[in-house]
Amino acid sequence: MFFKEVIGQTATKERLIQSVQGERVSHAQLFAGPEGTGKLALAIAYAQYVACTNRQANDSCGECPSCKKYRKLIHPDIHFVFPVIKTKKFDKPVSDNFLEDWKMMIGKNPYFNIDQWFDQIGVENAQGLIYAHQSEEIIRKLNLKSYESEYKVMIIWLPERMHVACANKLLKMIEEPPVKTLFILITENEEDIISTIRSRCQLITIPPIDPVSLAKAVSALPEAEGFDVKTIVHLARGNYGKALELLQPDEQTLFNLERFKELMRTSYGRKFTDLFKWVEQVAGIGREKQKNLLNYFLMILRENFIYNLKNKDLTFMNEQEEEFSKRFSPFINERNIIELTEVFETAFNHIGMNGSPRIIFTDVAFKITKLIRK
Repeated sequence: MFFKEVIGQTATKERLIQSVQGERVSHAQLFAGPEGTGKLALAIAYAQYVACTNRQANDSCGECPSCKKYRKLIHPDIHFVFPVIKTKKFDKPVSDNFLEDWKMMIGKNPYFNIDQWFDQIGVENAQGLIYAHQSEEIIRKLNLKSYESEYKVMIIWLPERMHVACANKLLKMIEEPPVKTLFILITENEEDIISTIRSRCQLITIPPIDPVSLAKAVSALPEAEGFDVKTIVHLARGNYGKALELLQPDEQTLFNLERFKELMRTSYGRKFTDLFKWVEQVAGIGREKQKNLLNYFLMILRENFIYNLKNKDLTFMNEQEEEFSKRFSPFINERNIIELTEVFETAFNHIGMNGSPRIIFTDVAFKITKLIRK
């Protein structure tokens, strides 16, 4: 991965390059920012630049043996840790069990999100985690000498998904790592990482991709032909993954919108038989998809509330969402927006704590029936 392949983020690239050239590479760095901003791509490009034996002023050379191995993600001194799931095959899963899927995802598009990753590895009713036993594998790898490069690099994607026991075991390693070890933690929810790890990392804030760079990247895509790129960039809000989704909506987004419509229509009409059918449907889709669904509901609530202000610059809905909201948005107002938000936030938390989906979504349905008529 080259820095030039990372969309935008010019200031961050310059900062990372200068740290290498000035020999001021911090041993533990936390790349924090919203989804779809290129944090993983930046981390890999940075690791490749650190390992490059013929660094250029602004990028890796691409020709040395190290760069060639990094391009294929087969360099022996780069290691990845990411959320995984338990399966019949892997009762105590570690990231290496899913490494081929991981490399395939990066090769296709390094701007993928957690839901796309879980779809790739087939999450059903499990919740993806970085399990406690992963720490033993990390410690084992980093205690070995580097094979080819000066630095051993450990990229941990979404450490907020790390089991507390794993995080606690890693604490000493992050605080006092072996010589020439580089930790890069990539997070979308900095506050969800345990404070003892956060405090030991140098924070690198990754902002949303700037509109000019995002527009240039979107315009270069064949599937963007016929679309209003300016509108896509506005709706994406600096998220390249979201821009791709707007060009080709995925099944999960369409599913979430339809479930939201059904919930609101049947709740308003107090069609309890249909509500119970809705509960049965969403109770069976698996916990990660249920959390994705509830996050989507929170987003679309906010958009409908803002839609009432009649200012398109403040709303970020695609064509299908806006078409529904034209008639629905008046039902989301100052009398019920706070309580509706609390309903979905509470359900999200309860799903995350392995509560019964049928009970949780039945509770949601009955509460929405009351609140939607306020």
